[in-house]
Amino acid sequence: MPFVRIDALSADPDRLDALGRAVHDALVETIGIPPDDRFQVLTGHDSTTSTLRYDDYLDVHRDDGIVFVAITLRAGRTPAQKQALYRRIAELAHDYAGTEPRNVFVTLTENESVDWSLGHGAAQYVDGD
Repeated sequence: MPFVRIDALSADPDRLDALGRAVHDALVETIGIPPDDRFQVLTGHDSTTSTLRYDDYLDVHRDDGIVFVAITLRAGRTPAQKQALYRRIAELAHDYAGTEPRNVFVTLTENESVDWSLGHGAAQYVDGD
Protein backbone atom coordinates (compact mmCIF):
# COMPACT_ATOMS: atom_id res chain seq x y z
CA MET A 1 0.00 0.00 0.00
CA PRO A 2 2.31 2.75 -1.09
CA PHE A 3 1.17 6.34 -1.34
CA VAL A 4 3.18 8.18 -3.98
CA ARG A 5 3.66 11.89 -4.59
CA ILE A 6 5.46 12.98 -7.73
CA ASP A 7 6.46 16.59 -8.38
CA ALA A 8 8.04 17.59 -11.68
CA LEU A 9 8.98 20.84 -13.40
CA SER A 10 7.31 21.71 -16.70
CA ALA A 11 5.41 18.43 -16.71
CA ASP A 12 2.35 18.18 -18.91
CA PRO A 13 -0.32 15.53 -18.20
CA ASP A 14 1.36 12.98 -20.49
CA ARG A 15 4.72 13.30 -18.74
CA LEU A 16 3.08 13.10 -15.31
CA ASP A 17 1.20 9.98 -16.39
CA ALA A 18 4.42 8.40 -17.69
CA LEU A 19 6.23 9.19 -14.43
CA GLY A 20 3.34 7.74 -12.40
CA ARG A 21 3.42 4.56 -14.49
CA ALA A 22 7.21 4.32 -14.09
CA VAL A 23 7.02 4.51 -10.31
CA HIS A 24 4.08 2.12 -10.09
CA ASP A 25 5.66 -0.45 -12.41
CA ALA A 26 8.90 -0.27 -10.41
CA LEU A 27 7.00 -0.85 -7.15
CA VAL A 28 5.23 -3.87 -8.65
CA GLU A 29 8.44 -5.33 -10.11
CA THR A 30 10.86 -4.78 -7.23
CA ILE A 31 8.87 -5.05 -4.01
CA GLY A 32 5.78 -6.97 -5.05
CA ILE A 33 3.10 -4.30 -4.76
CA PRO A 34 -0.19 -5.63 -6.25
CA PRO A 35 -0.85 -4.18 -9.72
CA ASP A 36 -4.16 -2.61 -8.62
CA ASP A 37 -2.61 -0.93 -5.55
CA ARG A 38 -2.06 2.53 -7.02
CA PHE A 39 -2.52 5.73 -5.01
CA GLN A 40 -0.67 8.71 -6.46
CA VAL A 41 -0.69 12.50 -6.43
CA LEU A 42 0.99 13.85 -9.57
CA THR A 43 1.86 17.55 -9.68
CA GLY A 44 3.48 19.58 -12.42
CA HIS A 45 5.16 22.87 -11.55
CA ASP A 46 5.42 25.71 -14.08
CA SER A 47 8.28 27.68 -12.45
CA THR A 48 6.00 30.73 -12.23
CA THR A 49 3.18 29.99 -9.82
CA SER A 50 4.98 26.99 -8.32
CA THR A 51 8.45 25.58 -8.63
CA LEU A 52 10.99 23.13 -7.23
CA ARG A 53 14.36 23.98 -5.71
CA TYR A 54 17.46 21.81 -6.02
CA ASP A 55 21.25 21.98 -6.10
CA ASP A 56 24.10 19.64 -7.05
CA TYR A 57 24.34 17.90 -3.67
CA LEU A 58 26.69 14.87 -3.64
CA ASP A 59 27.99 15.96 -7.07
CA VAL A 60 24.79 14.96 -8.86
CA HIS A 61 24.11 17.68 -11.45
CA ARG A 62 20.37 18.23 -11.63
CA ASP A 63 18.52 20.49 -14.03
CA ASP A 64 14.97 21.52 -14.91
CA GLY A 65 14.15 17.86 -15.66
CA ILE A 66 14.13 17.22 -11.89
CA VAL A 67 11.48 14.85 -10.53
CA PHE A 68 10.84 14.41 -6.81
CA VAL A 69 9.27 11.08 -5.90
CA ALA A 70 8.06 10.64 -2.31
CA ILE A 71 6.81 7.18 -1.40
CA THR A 72 5.13 6.32 1.88
CA LEU A 73 4.74 2.62 2.57
CA ARG A 74 4.58 0.08 5.34
CA ALA A 75 7.94 -0.91 6.82
CA GLY A 76 9.59 -4.21 6.03
CA ARG A 77 11.66 -3.94 2.84
CA THR A 78 15.34 -4.84 2.85
CA PRO A 79 18.05 -2.38 1.83
CA ALA A 80 18.59 -4.45 -1.34
CA GLN A 81 14.90 -4.17 -2.27
CA LYS A 82 14.99 -0.41 -1.72
CA GLN A 83 18.11 -0.03 -3.86
CA ALA A 84 16.51 -2.12 -6.63
CA LEU A 85 13.42 0.09 -6.40
CA TYR A 86 15.46 3.30 -6.78
CA ARG A 87 17.32 1.89 -9.80
CA ARG A 88 14.16 0.67 -11.48
CA ILE A 89 12.30 3.96 -10.95
CA ALA A 90 15.22 5.83 -12.58
CA GLU A 91 15.34 3.36 -15.49
CA LEU A 92 11.61 3.46 -16.15
CA ALA A 93 11.38 7.24 -15.72
CA HIS A 94 13.96 7.47 -18.47
CA ASP A 95 12.23 4.85 -20.66
CA TYR A 96 8.68 6.16 -20.20
CA ALA A 97 9.16 9.92 -19.76
CA GLY A 98 12.64 10.70 -21.07
CA THR A 99 13.78 11.81 -17.62
CA GLU A 100 17.52 11.58 -17.09
CA PRO A 101 18.25 9.18 -14.21
CA ARG A 102 20.36 11.86 -12.50
CA ASN A 103 17.19 13.96 -12.19
CA VAL A 104 15.18 11.30 -10.32
CA PHE A 105 15.20 12.08 -6.58
CA VAL A 106 13.41 9.42 -4.48
CA THR A 107 12.56 9.32 -0.79
CA LEU A 108 10.92 6.48 1.13
CA THR A 109 9.02 7.02 4.36
CA GLU A 110 8.05 3.89 6.24
CA ASN A 111 5.28 3.50 8.76
CA GLU A 112 3.23 0.78 10.45
CA SER A 113 0.00 -0.96 9.47
CA VAL A 114 -2.07 1.03 11.96
CA ASP A 115 -1.05 4.23 10.15
CA TRP A 116 -3.31 3.51 7.16
CA SER A 117 -7.02 3.99 6.55
CA LEU A 118 -8.05 2.99 3.03
CA GLY A 119 -11.62 4.22 3.29
CA HIS A 120 -14.72 4.01 5.46
CA GLY A 121 -12.73 5.41 8.41
CA ALA A 122 -11.37 1.93 9.12
CA ALA A 123 -7.81 0.78 9.75
CA GLN A 124 -8.03 -2.15 7.33
CA TYR A 125 -4.55 -3.51 8.08
CA VAL A 126 -5.16 -3.77 11.82
CA ASP A 127 -6.37 -7.16 13.05
CA GLY A 128 -10.06 -7.11 13.82
CA ASP A 129 -10.97 -4.26 11.45
